[in-house]
Amino acid sequence: MSRSTVLDQEFGQFDDDSLRIVAEAQLRNYGSFMEEYASQLRDIEDALDDRVAETWDFTLDPIALQCIPYEQTSLLSLICTDNKVFNKVITVLSALCCEINTLKYEAETKFYPAVLFYGEGVKAGSDSDGDAQILMGRMISTLQELYCFVTRCYDVAKNTVQQLSALHCGVKNSSSMLDVTQVHFLPMFEHLAELLKILITLDEVIGGHTILKEHWTLYKRMLKSVHHNPTKFGFTEESLKPFERLILQLEMALFEGNIFSNCVDGRFDDMSRGAHVSKNSTLAEEMAHVIKTLFSFIEPMIGEPTETDQRFKFVGLCGLYVLYIRLYQTSDKKLFRQFWDSFRRVPGIQLTGNVMWFPNQFLTKMLPKMMNTLDRKAKLIVSSAKTQWLNTRTVNLLKDAQTMKARANVWMIQMESHFQSSGTVLENLDKRCLLFRQGLFIARSINHMVTSIMNMHMYENRAMTKSLVIQLCGLIELLKAVQMTFHRRTMLIAQSVNHIAQRLSFLALVSLGAAKKRIVSDKRYSDKRLDVLSAIVLAETALNGPNTKERKLIIDLALCMATRMRSFKEDELSQLSAILKRLSDISCLQEVLRSACDTSFLYWHRVIFPTYVANLFENAVDVYKIKYMFSALQDCFLPLMSTRHVDDHTELLDKFNEEICADFHQSLVEPLCTAIETELRLDIHHHEYQLDNRNPFSVGLKDLTVFLKIKPIKFYGRFLDIKAAVERYLDTTFYNLTTVALHDWKKYSEMRHVATQKYGLQLTESHLPSQTLEQGLDVLEIMRNIQVFVSKYSYNLNNQIFVERTSNNKHLNTINIRHVANSIRTHGTGIMNTTVNFTFQFLKQKFFIFSQFLFDEHIKSKLIKDWRFFRENHAETDQKYPYDRADKFNKGIRKLGVSADGLSYLDRFRMLITEIGNAMGYIRMIRSGGLHCCSSAIRFIPDLDDIISFEECCRDESLPSETESSARTLDRVVESMVKNFSEGTEYFKMLVNVFAPEFRDQKHIHLKNFFMIIPPLTVNFVENSISCKEKMNKKNKQDALFTDDGFAMGVAYILKLLDQYNEFDSLHWFQSVLTRYKGDKEAARKQAARGSSDEKLSQTMSLTTKRLDTYQQEFNLLYYSLRSARIFFRADQTAEEEKDETKAKAEEGASDTGATQGATGATQGATAAGKS
Repeated sequence: MSRSTVLDQEFGQFDDDSLRIVAEAQLRNYGSFMEEYASQLRDIEDALDDRVAETWDFTLDPIALQCIPYEQTSLLSLICTDNKVFNKVITVLSALCCEINTLKYEAETKFYPAVLFYGEGVKAGSDSDGDAQILMGRMISTLQELYCFVTRCYDVAKNTVQQLSALHCGVKNSSSMLDVTQVHFLPMFEHLAELLKILITLDEVIGGHTILKEHWTLYKRMLKSVHHNPTKFGFTEESLKPFERLILQLEMALFEGNIFSNCVDGRFDDMSRGAHVSKNSTLAEEMAHVIKTLFSFIEPMIGEPTETDQRFKFVGLCGLYVLYIRLYQTSDKKLFRQFWDSFRRVPGIQLTGNVMWFPNQFLTKMLPKMMNTLDRKAKLIVSSAKTQWLNTRTVNLLKDAQTMKARANVWMIQMESHFQSSGTVLENLDKRCLLFRQGLFIARSINHMVTSIMNMHMYENRAMTKSLVIQLCGLIELLKAVQMTFHRRTMLIAQSVNHIAQRLSFLALVSLGAAKKRIVSDKRYSDKRLDVLSAIVLAETALNGPNTKERKLIIDLALCMATRMRSFKEDELSQLSAILKRLSDISCLQEVLRSACDTSFLYWHRVIFPTYVANLFENAVDVYKIKYMFSALQDCFLPLMSTRHVDDHTELLDKFNEEICADFHQSLVEPLCTAIETELRLDIHHHEYQLDNRNPFSVGLKDLTVFLKIKPIKFYGRFLDIKAAVERYLDTTFYNLTTVALHDWKKYSEMRHVATQKYGLQLTESHLPSQTLEQGLDVLEIMRNIQVFVSKYSYNLNNQIFVERTSNNKHLNTINIRHVANSIRTHGTGIMNTTVNFTFQFLKQKFFIFSQFLFDEHIKSKLIKDWRFFRENHAETDQKYPYDRADKFNKGIRKLGVSADGLSYLDRFRMLITEIGNAMGYIRMIRSGGLHCCSSAIRFIPDLDDIISFEECCRDESLPSETESSARTLDRVVESMVKNFSEGTEYFKMLVNVFAPEFRDQKHIHLKNFFMIIPPLTVNFVENSISCKEKMNKKNKQDALFTDDGFAMGVAYILKLLDQYNEFDSLHWFQSVLTRYKGDKEAARKQAARGSSDEKLSQTMSLTTKRLDTYQQEFNLLYYSLRSARIFFRADQTAEEEKDETKAKAEEGASDTGATQGATGATQGATAAGKS
């Protein structure tokens, strides 16, 4: 060896702690991974709402734990001993048993539901339209698969019997044969019986399905019609023959009720392979022994508290017994009588769904010759035994249900308490194993009790009483409660199952080790001893792995061989059998539990659901258990998914879902909603009316809050939330009734508060106006009759209120901002723009009259004359328009004539301007009411100048299209609110911009002297105002009035339209009025001072002074009102200044152009309408 090689080896043996460093690094990485994973699990747990976590439905659990082991190793690898012959035999038998298990699973999940649910969801009376042929046409492929499946079952049954015949052939001392003397392969016969049970079930399902057979007959008739004229349907006679042969095969194999008979009557002998089954007396003796043994195991357990699946095995055992009789033509009267008397324990057995199997009918049909061995009394007693059994069960159901509930409650308490460590580990495992099996026994007992009673009532055509239905539904709830208890303790059960399985495997290995030691200690060699030793070794090998079905099957088959030669003592063998039985139950705990708690049979008895729900509402006791009933109904969806007669099985699922939900709403939700509404009404009105005593301590009142505390129930993809349904119903009812009777809004508001306080309901405000007795006119009515409104109501500028001028009642109607806001809230903000449009049409009519008045030659000439006088004498008058000329104009115009009611032309012109001002005041009130209405909603928008687009945000986040559409709708709503909120201040500007160009046009030059008529108008207005106010204190209040600011609004608006603010201000009219009244009062004071001794003169001067004060006060009020009104129309700017300001803003490109463009568009539209 070279030196370098030695150095390399020595260097490799050098310990530099590198392995430890690597191990520690890997351990740290694993620790960080576990911490991160635990953090993710905590996040998932926090994300799940407690409401969802506490809901019963399994589908809500984000993670499901499956504890059933699955075998990954083949049978050839599992069965490996030094005994080659033994290996081959066990391999063949195991393969046959596994094949039978596969066939059983395929039949239960594929063919049973496909045939059983055929015709469901089809409308009644649709056969004449060819629907029956269409349904059967969709079913042909499934029937063909079923035919192949049945043929496969025949082959497996034949092979199984031939293999057993080859084993039990009676030939000894053959090196190529396994000596099976005193060996009873009970697992093989049990699996053969299970296979025969499949065929029996198919016979019963097809034979009892009247719709399937009727549709099959119609389909054959249709095929016969096609056969007579195939070219009409696009076929040839040759192409139709294979299909006709297939239909004939299906008819003979499936629809004649001989699926099981064809199997047991088949030829099991195969001369080419040397299989002489029918002449094998050893096999006949073995079958007789096995049947008696199995009967002794199965029949006594039926109906017992510890029964599991014995009644289902009894069906297969009857089939095995018929096979034995048909195969060997024996007549054991005693054994037949034992089978016949089995009806005393259970007259019928549920096979699947609503299909019942009666052993006496089966034996009568299959073994007619054996019926001669029975006396007449034994035959007659069977028919009455069914009725007697059903009557006994019905009468004792209450007692049995109470007993079962007591057992289940004790078990549930133990399940909660025994998981806490108390005692040694082995003791805890034994207790848990016992508890798990007790839960399975309870579930099986409840399932058998419910299905037997329900299906027997169906087959006997007897209606179930309400009390019976309630008791059965209570048992169904209890069944699902047991399943829920297992589900709640899933994590602890998963931990315990493996430990229990390991302990049971260890105990079994100890027992096998003792037997093995006993065999090995005997030094005498023989083939039997070698076979026994090989069987024990194989069982030990299988036990040393996971407890899969394949390994348990191998163990059972191996123990059939290992129990020979007294390798086990009797107590050891019974103990080992019990251990293996417990191991089998624990290993498949979840699968067995699912089968025991399966309630898919409720689909055929769903008619009881409305009765159950109605009783639940009637009694209001343990209402939380309704989630168990929905969980039971949820089991019906899985078999419905295997239907083949419809294009899509979701149709059946949706129909069943809708049916159950409709019953739920009709029988529970709707009565609950009505009851709660009634309770709320009684609570609100019990002080107003003489109602019955509602003291809960003296009168039994139903507590409805228990229904509202039920958590939302998930049922086929939807949540059934009782509380949400009640809230939705009350919201809808209160809203609809408030719209019908708006004056009842307060009552419904109180009912909402009571619902919140008493029932915890979160109701939505209806957002309807809070109606009051002084509600006044509606905005819509005012808008439609605005010409009447402005003439019948007077406007107050400061308080923004309209007061009715006259009324036949003892009170006057008023309209204020609150009333307008309520109307806008009722009808929507769109009514604001419509109101402006109506007002525009009204103003067009009034301005036409306005123009005609000023165009009159008498008026125009007087105005021109006054304006010329003022210009020529303004220096002498101190730039003030003389009061005398205005008063002279007011009095002189009466010479032109008066109306029948004594009104001059100037009076009517004043009233015209007042109506125009009232219309503008109404627009102002609409704008204020809109702002008041929008402010309650717009307050949730942070910044009106920077509004976020929710649609763009959703698009940036790649959210679903439905969310994006909702965001788009939200953007529109926000945009509409902002628009209505901002454009409310532009209404005056819009109405100014509409008419101003026309008023200032040269063709309306006659309007330029309007400002000159304002002084006489004010004099006329003040005189009329004082006259109306004086009437307020008189008995006859006709034309009495205390406010009329519409005149000031009208004058300010028209001056803005004509751009005559400066011209009117140049008259200094109100200063002239002030000067005039100051002078008059000074003259009156001096005259009173000169004639102070004259009492009459003093009184006259006092009245004169009071009158002058009154006039001066009215002029001052008019002046203040006019100055206030001018603010609304930007009186500080002329038309030229406004144009310059608008041009400057356009050049600056201000960002706030949206509202201006909207106003301009509205102005252009209104102008176009005016021109048209």
